Amino acid sequence: MPASALRATTTTSAWRRRTGVALTPMMTAVDGGKLKVGIVGATGAVGEEIVKVLGNRQFPVSELHLYASARSAGKSVPTPFGSVTIEEFELGNARGLDVIFLAVGGDFSLKYAHKLSEGDGPVVIDNSSAFRMDPDVPLVVPEINHKTAKGKKLIANPNCTTAIGLMALFPLHVAYGIKKVIMSTYQAASGAGAEGMDELKTGIASFVKGQPIKNEFFAYPLPFNVIPHIDVFQENGYTKEEMKVTWEARKILGVPDLAVSCTAVRIPTLRAHSEAIVIETEKPVTPEGAREVLGNFPGLKVVDDTSTKQYPMPLTATNHYDVEVGRIRQNIVFGDHGLELFVCGDQLLRGAALNAVIIAEML
Repeated sequence: MPASALRATTTTSAWRRRTGVALTPMMTAVDGGKLKVGIVGATGAVGEEIVKVLGNRQFPVSELHLYASARSAGKSVPTPFGSVTIEEFELGNARGLDVIFLAVGGDFSLKYAHKLSEGDGPVVIDNSSAFRMDPDVPLVVPEINHKTAKGKKLIANPNCTTAIGLMALFPLHVAYGIKKVIMSTYQAASGAGAEGMDELKTGIASFVKGQPIKNEFFAYPLPFNVIPHIDVFQENGYTKEEMKVTWEARKILGVPDLAVSCTAVRIPTLRAHSEAIVIETEKPVTPEGAREVLGNFPGLKVVDDTSTKQYPMPLTATNHYDVEVGRIRQNIVFGDHGLELFVCGDQLLRGAALNAVIIAEML
């Protein structure tokens, strides 16, 4: 096995030359100054992670505005940028900022995203699904297609499952050409937000006490169960969550007819989504060649040594920026044009907050 198989990768100079991307904060913004930043939905799971990521990556913040419901407004919360008082959202005030992250539902985004970003308004990075398939709005995973966001004021963040999977699929597509993707996902409770994580923890506590497990946010009780149902079912028998992977992968990769099939399953873990992926490639592919390609891509960590039981897991991917990829092997159905792999990434980071912040860094 190559030495790269177990190392956490960093941005290579070759990759930077090819894409023009540097994964560091945009310190040159506003003539070397700092930025006025807002987060709508700041008390939710994704909003809280955005605050942490901004601090960890030393994003150049001059003012931080946290917007939440009237119930939370007026409360002061500690942040890496000092204590900040939560505000109710007000369009006029928010338009005076430089960058706004929307970590709320699609209805809010549909109502306010264009009003915020139009004219001299701020850049808006939307985490909802409202604009992902809008042909006029770039859907961005920065390491893959950041150039589509150039000059745009409204940018969509992908679905968490799509973002995590494409971190591994994109470099393989560049190297070998992907014809078909078959994906099965194992998605954590965090995909349903803070409420989903709370319901899982409460349900486990109820089980331990011998009490009934109640479910409100999930179709069935999640503790000690798996649920092959995320989002609403479509006419073709897939759920909307599954179709998002197909639609969004095609848009981000720029391959409108890419064959992608997904089965999405909710599992009783708190954070980090996992995905079992099978691909058929245009060119012959080997596990050794794939490990080298994946090991040189920024944001990926190859964890692939079965002799020492090293493979991706939610336990090791949680709270980490890199997406883990392993169990890399020749697929016995597609032969030398097929590969099988397993990826795991923190849904609240690479699948949401981290992706959004890196987009802002690159603008």
